[in-house]
Amino acid sequence: MRYARLPIVVVGGGVAGLTTALAAAPVPVRVLCRAHDGCGSASALAQGGIAAALDPADSPAAHAADTLLAGAHHNDAAMVQWLADAAPDAIAWLQAQGVEFDRDDAGQLQLGREGGHSAARIVHAGGDASGAVLVRALRAKVQASAHVQWRGGVDVDGLLLREGKVAGVRTRDECGRCEAVEAAAVVLATGGIGALFARTSNPPGADGAGLALALEAGAAPRDLEFVQFHPTALDVPGHCLPLITEALRGAGARLHDGDDHLLMAGLHPLGDLAPRDVVARRLTQLQREGGHAWLDATAVEGDWERRFPTVLAACLAHGFDPRLASLPVTPAAHFHMGGLATDADGRTTLPGLYAVGEVACNGVHGANRLASNSLLEGVLCGRRLGRVLAAAEVSPFGQGGYRWIERGSSLPSDQIGALRTLLSRSAGPLREAPALRDAWRVCAALADAGWQARLAKALLRAMRLRRTSLGAHCRHDRSCPA
Repeated sequence: MRYARLPIVVVGGGVAGLTTALAAAPVPVRVLCRAHDGCGSASALAQGGIAAALDPADSPAAHAADTLLAGAHHNDAAMVQWLADAAPDAIAWLQAQGVEFDRDDAGQLQLGREGGHSAARIVHAGGDASGAVLVRALRAKVQASAHVQWRGGVDVDGLLLREGKVAGVRTRDECGRCEAVEAAAVVLATGGIGALFARTSNPPGADGAGLALALEAGAAPRDLEFVQFHPTALDVPGHCLPLITEALRGAGARLHDGDDHLLMAGLHPLGDLAPRDVVARRLTQLQREGGHAWLDATAVEGDWERRFPTVLAACLAHGFDPRLASLPVTPAAHFHMGGLATDADGRTTLPGLYAVGEVACNGVHGANRLASNSLLEGVLCGRRLGRVLAAAEVSPFGQGGYRWIERGSSLPSDQIGALRTLLSRSAGPLREAPALRDAWRVCAALADAGWQARLAKALLRAMRLRRTSLGAHCRHDRSCPA
């Protein structure tokens, strides 16, 4: 049948998209991404590792409990337990794909600890280069798979709807040439929205383009108000800031102000390893008071070039040596817990359209993601979705009409810069009703000028509607913990 010959189209070359493509074998898959070689995804920049209860003293139940606590119990509890239970199998599967995780002197997997975790359960690959190692291994597997066709250098800016079902995409290459690609199903694995903020740990391509396109087509969103800010990006000029991994605090680094007062002392039982929303709010409040935050990692032991090569190289490139002096740090937009509403198998509310990874919201992260659960979610949900699509019964389209849904034009570059500043000021770790209202009005006035303004308007609407604090969404105009 004609429909059976159509490929599954996966949009995005990060961990979630690559895993989905691999798991869909032997069904034909076309992977489309903006970068020619698949680089530039947030996955590739991830310094944290993958959380899994591998220590005999640890358990999936404890991992699940930490995930629920970090997520302010706004999570889907069943999804959380599934994630924690399946985490050890994800590590084994990645090893089978060629990922070499770091090991201790005894040859056992080295387990680190990060914020919000009650136990050491983070496995890393290449020290703080875990994301890059995973992407490199999975991309090699994808490009060697006969059922997958890879195409880089294209942006997907349109969805084809036939009889109310997503039936393909429209791509646009760097020269402006357009191509229609019909599909048995379309999977968005386009990442998050961090690049919409003035200061982010995300790459420039994490601008919410996939989310914006799906919203234009009528797919339902979920929890758009929950944006996680990583508390320790290197505080240097620029838009996309180097990340200072949380694993440093797990290894003994401490946060302090300009007078050497410890910032997290007495504020949370986990101190410097408190959940990211707690730490980010503390640093943001300090900045509002005119202070500056510093991370002292001089007491961290071991070989930095082996344990933290990414952080060391980034710091040295900006004139700092973390082995000798404290680092200036600042909160930066890092991860979007919200996104397109999906079920456990990645189905959105729009037939034929699926989402996986950061662009999706299946409830596993709740109101605030636990550290090192994002790569884990991408792997597990990608495998689950790929298997679902491979096993799906195919049914032919009728001869009914079709229509294109377009994301629309982009804002001019100067307006994008202004929008980033607006969101950072109004929708950061501390939020106030007047600022959210005024920002929403600005975006509403710009809605016809570019899709970024419409997406920002949707984000701000969700933030305004949730009038009380929960997880990463802190309404500072009402009762809110520091």
